[in-house]
Amino acid sequence: MPFTHNCSILLLSILVFSSSFMITTYAAGNFYQNFDITWGDGRAKILDNGQLLTLSLDKASGSGFQSKNEYLFRNIDMQLKLVPGNSAGTVTAYYLSSKGSNWDEIDFEFLGNVSGEPYILHTNVFSQGKGNREQQFYLWFDPTADFHTYSILWNPQRIIFSVDGTPIREFKNMESKGVAFPKNQPMRIYSSLWNADDWATRGGIVKTDWTNAPFTASYRNFNADASSSNAWYSQQLDSTSQQRLSWVQKNYMIYNYCNDSKRFSQGLPTECTAS
Repeated sequence: MPFTHNCSILLLSILVFSSSFMITTYAAGNFYQNFDITWGDGRAKILDNGQLLTLSLDKASGSGFQSKNEYLFRNIDMQLKLVPGNSAGTVTAYYLSSKGSNWDEIDFEFLGNVSGEPYILHTNVFSQGKGNREQQFYLWFDPTADFHTYSILWNPQRIIFSVDGTPIREFKNMESKGVAFPKNQPMRIYSSLWNADDWATRGGIVKTDWTNAPFTASYRNFNADASSSNAWYSQQLDSTSQQRLSWVQKNYMIYNYCNDSKRFSQGLPTECTAS
């Protein structure tokens, strides 16, 4: 029947497209080609022919890696599976940063917790060495049970943080209001797993339990916009994405610097009050 025939053609097309996409992602995600292990004395490992990278932390040291390339604007995806169990005191950082005293930086930091308590996803944006733009979230899933995609879309108009395709934060370019925006300094991708039990979990009250070491975080499917269209360069949130962003911020945001009038007693930062 024509309907069955058309469905078969459609299914075949989807399978072919999916196979092509998987091959592209597989090639794009090779850690040997895209990253250098920078510290950890063997605690960081690239496995599975370059398709998997693991960082580990023990009482002696953590570990980390950085991208071979610098990027000026990009849509960057990385899949992470975070330290399971009692991860209190540990921080898994995944971020973009330039160098120098007036550096730019775009941060994801995952603050560990005791077993059964949620991770805190900490985000920040630095422009010309100035940060203090923290927003923190709980996640709506267990980030240690499987891999999830954490994305940074950075173009001249905005920075969008996303988790599994759901936007959680947008930082707009408000240079016209006098707010510095990272747009001139190329940045590398960095990631590290380290001990921060002086502040990471409940302000440093809960310390790292070294009987659980080594702690391990895993990475796969890195992609720095392998598409040819470069649609991300002018991408913005559509109405559906705006609704999803509002849902996350209403239900899962636990700290927003723009609401912290006690911290900013002399007045909230300009971007918090500008329309």
